[in-house]
Amino acid sequence: MRALLRERGLESEVEVDSAGTGNWHAGERADRRAAAAALRRGVCLDGVARQVTPEDFEHFDLLLAMDSGHLAELRRMAPPATSGKVRLFTDADVPDPYYGGEPGFETVLDMVEAGCTDLLDSLGFGTDRDGVRQG
Repeated sequence: MRALLRERGLESEVEVDSAGTGNWHAGERADRRAAAAALRRGVCLDGVARQVTPEDFEHFDLLLAMDSGHLAELRRMAPPATSGKVRLFTDADVPDPYYGGEPGFETVLDMVEAGCTDLLDSLGFGTDRDGVRQG
């Protein structure tokens, strides 16, 4: 998402963060296979894992779940006044490639890249045929 925001000149308009519903990888860097697959696409995964906090529901306009299981967990965690901020990232669950082979990371990156583009477009941050920002 950050690469797409840079490409569209939206870095100062959209804040992006990533967090998990659990804390089992908190403080760790991205899986080496995910980092390698992203780097092949010119994207550097330089963050460290963290867990969703109660403050996230107040701070962010949207909290996006990658699959229906995480969606249910985020909805359970959300304070009642913020539950409308929680939704699925895409229409389909994004699979977790962690226990699969390297091709799974490529598939997930394809899904995430398409999902990021669709999300920005649906929020009015699209581009026209000439690459000029709309909205």
